[in-house]
Amino acid sequence: MPTKTIKVDYLARVEGEGALDLAISDGKVASAQLRIFEPPRFFEAFLRGRGYAETPDIVARICGICPIAYQMSAVHAIESAFGAKVEGQLRALRRLIYCGEWIESHALHVVMLHAPDFLGFPDAIRMTRDHGDVVRNGLAIKKAGNEIMRLLGGREIHPVNVKPGGFHRVPTRAELRALAETLEHARELATGLVRWVARFPFPDFEQDYEFVALRHPDEYPFNEGRLVSSRDINIDIAEYESEFEERHVPHSTALHSLLKRRGAYLVGPLARYALNFALLPATVQALGEEVGLQPVCRNPFKSIVVRALEILFACEEALRIIDAYEPPAQASVALVPRAATGFGCTEAPRGICWHRYDFAEDGTIERVRIVPPTSQNQPSIEADLTAVAASILDQPDDVIRDRCEQAIRNYDPCISCSAHFLKLKINRS
Repeated sequence: MPTKTIKVDYLARVEGEGALDLAISDGKVASAQLRIFEPPRFFEAFLRGRGYAETPDIVARICGICPIAYQMSAVHAIESAFGAKVEGQLRALRRLIYCGEWIESHALHVVMLHAPDFLGFPDAIRMTRDHGDVVRNGLAIKKAGNEIMRLLGGREIHPVNVKPGGFHRVPTRAELRALAETLEHARELATGLVRWVARFPFPDFEQDYEFVALRHPDEYPFNEGRLVSSRDINIDIAEYESEFEERHVPHSTALHSLLKRRGAYLVGPLARYALNFALLPATVQALGEEVGLQPVCRNPFKSIVVRALEILFACEEALRIIDAYEPPAQASVALVPRAATGFGCTEAPRGICWHRYDFAEDGTIERVRIVPPTSQNQPSIEADLTAVAASILDQPDDVIRDRCEQAIRNYDPCISCSAHFLKLKINRS
């Protein structure tokens, strides 16, 4: 029997296990590696041979925290392949469900996962002894986001109401307006949250990132826009592969995404904020200025402030959409399958989530490529770790470990190190 090779991409996309190997030699950081050893999950392979209509329910399972990002990128790719356009109130509802995801995801990260780092607590449970009101308020904000997800998505986790062309069911005006009071309270709490996190003790640390995000001419981006960077990139999302590439590295089962011409780049709140500041509501801009945040922030430890500001933005945007809502005549637009390639790119809470789908004539999926935010940020995370560790090499290992864990959590990565399970290995020679 002849031998053959079957090649499978290693695509550890979301929640998993991570470790940091930090090598120090002659008083310098020789290497810093974020090892992701979550077993490959093969979603791109699962999708091959499936009908296009199955896609949203499958990709939602990639992440329990940000399923909307995967669903929205997928449905946009499907619609672009089949020449369909979702507009009007259906488009607004897509922005609304994305608001829900940003609110619940950011609130979870800011209050439960990241704030304890700045205040010297091992976890949020023990933080409640001194900051119980903040934790309760954070959970109330998260609940508001979950309520949007439940109403528009059919349930809070892995929503089932999203479909190519729109939704299986759209809400009534009364159902949406019932959320307004909850969101108004969440907006008030989010304002207080911004002011609270802005008082944290932030390390004096900046990096010269190349920011990458979507940019829309008229709105802070969720679903649509061109891919731009803080340098010279300004492309249609279909041109993503002309500027970006993924590489396998031996120490990670997740691929590293890089700019072909320059290497590491940064996606997520800092990038969105820097590249789209002028598109934020005046109230959000003013609060950012009040707490001392510049329109461009290069300190990754201050990403917690930007995330809190994005919670406030999402609350305001949700209220705006609800106030203007008129139920559309149809819950979805019709799609006609054809042999084509489609592209989708949306702004997950952690950054751009890019999808490509190749379809057969009957709409069967032939090939898929999915690039999640965490794989795009891994090279920047490792660069941060090198710089952070280099600044505190004279400190005990425990101090280095804690600061490096905090540096990783600046990114809110979808791996278990964001929940305080990072293993640290230091080699000194």
